[in-house]
Amino acid sequence: MRTTKLLKVLSFTLACSFAPLSQTVHANQSAIYSNMAVAQPVWAKHGMVSSQEALASKIGVEILKKGGNAVDAAVAVGFALSVTLPRAGNIGGGGFMMVHLADKNKTIAIDYREIAPMKAHKDMYLDEQGNVIKKLSREHGLAVGVPGTVMGLSQALEKYGTMSLKEVIQPAIDLAKNGISVTADLATSLAALKRRISQWPSSAEIFYKSDGSNFKVGDNLVQKDLAHSLQLIADRGVNGFYKGETARKIIEAVKDAGGNLTMQDFANYKVVERKPIFGTYRGYKVASMPPPSSGGVHIIEMLNVFENFPIDKYGANTAQTIHIMAETMKHAYADRSEYLGDPAFYKVPVKQLTSKAYAKYIAKQISMNKATPSSEIKPGKLAPYESDQTTHYSVVDKWGNAVSNTYTLNFSYGSGLVAQGTGILLNNEMDDFSAKPGVPNGYGLIGGEANSIKPGKRPLSSMTPTIVFKDDKPFLVTGSPGGSRIITTVLQLIMNVIDHDMNIQEATNAPRIHHQWLPDEIRVERSLNHDTIRLLESMGHKVSVKPSMGSTQSIEVTEQGLFGASDPRRGGEAVGY
Repeated sequence: MRTTKLLKVLSFTLACSFAPLSQTVHANQSAIYSNMAVAQPVWAKHGMVSSQEALASKIGVEILKKGGNAVDAAVAVGFALSVTLPRAGNIGGGGFMMVHLADKNKTIAIDYREIAPMKAHKDMYLDEQGNVIKKLSREHGLAVGVPGTVMGLSQALEKYGTMSLKEVIQPAIDLAKNGISVTADLATSLAALKRRISQWPSSAEIFYKSDGSNFKVGDNLVQKDLAHSLQLIADRGVNGFYKGETARKIIEAVKDAGGNLTMQDFANYKVVERKPIFGTYRGYKVASMPPPSSGGVHIIEMLNVFENFPIDKYGANTAQTIHIMAETMKHAYADRSEYLGDPAFYKVPVKQLTSKAYAKYIAKQISMNKATPSSEIKPGKLAPYESDQTTHYSVVDKWGNAVSNTYTLNFSYGSGLVAQGTGILLNNEMDDFSAKPGVPNGYGLIGGEANSIKPGKRPLSSMTPTIVFKDDKPFLVTGSPGGSRIITTVLQLIMNVIDHDMNIQEATNAPRIHHQWLPDEIRVERSLNHDTIRLLESMGHKVSVKPSMGSTQSIEVTEQGLFGASDPRRGGEAVGY
């Protein structure tokens, strides 16, 4: 019954909701996506890729067809997105990767988050009066953290892949060298961010025409400097990025923009493998990213709270369900403001935050028919120790290996600064630190001492690559961009499948809500029922209707085959198999 329903919904949704994609994908790309709603054995023959950009998905699938595993494909997609999705795909940023190895039944969390330069300090974004100068952490050389993507992808490939770096990076080199056809999504985002990008001549000469005009849909965007930088990585491995020509050019560009990166910062960078955050939810096991991601901790914390309520009986996106979700989110984001940071610098109370007992305590604080003002909710009293424009992709191969990867430049196009001669867009990830306790960052998130700026420290993140297991095998592989809303977006996708028995496309398309403690409002998408909004308001909630949230890229593993869902909220996405 559920399978038949799934096929019908997938067939309809993928045919109808990808209008932006159908306008921009070339004819020779379309075959890979035309029948992706049909569960056939061919799915299991190679595997599946779900990403935010069609060309990158295609490259990942080609790697799988050549015999590569999920890690090989994921690394190829990561490098390809640095060419095809420059606002978020990157080699000048960082991220998190969850890898599940089927033969060992082992899940690994790979942290390749950016780090603060050694010359960074706690008050670096404050003026003489102690006020935060926002531009310094967002559009300035001081905004740039030491990038981790190249080392993260390379180390994952070396340890868990089967193919060479040259093999998986070559498609990205070819795209950068020969050019990509500008999609509607790319053209729109470049036009919208023109002020920030074009303030840097090195960036403007790549992303806008020689006369200063915008690229149009169908124009060819060539990135020869980026192709050269990618070739250096292919030829020299991580040294092709962290040592020599590329590193020197990045450092020079950052210094010219007022920053303080050094060659020693690049030499010091390390990828960290961590133990995932594990939890259980109604018989399923959930594995997600540990600190310095706040995502895994708070996904488990909130799911634990929901277990105290019959969410399935209340129904999907009813006022009662959303009320409980919002009240729970307030507590989780209040805890985030106090307790989450880089575990190398701050002892994060993971065990306490993710305990079932703490969840029961939170559940008892929730009134069933009245909103509690955020001003009355404080971080939990625990025992002493524990961008929006991000992108996510998911990969499952024929052997049952799975990769859930989220990486970012932070803001769309990061700082907007391209290091001259490299083609590499640089992050503004330093804005994810708490520039001053109690002052919100670019996503309105409040932080404290746990996330203060220190040399060599990794800023707190909301990125939440997640794998849900059923009977110890991957069942859902998912994640999303969305800044502070990443955590709640992933949370709702899991709830929609497990609590509300939705198939993966229904779960993806369903209206989303978000509450992050401060500001004290429920953010809802326009598609949420107006009667539901009125009921929430009668409970005392302030409801703000805002643009869509997130862009989940998910794969559901079933006995009938692999089902992929690429979020229709953003153009350019695609599932390939």
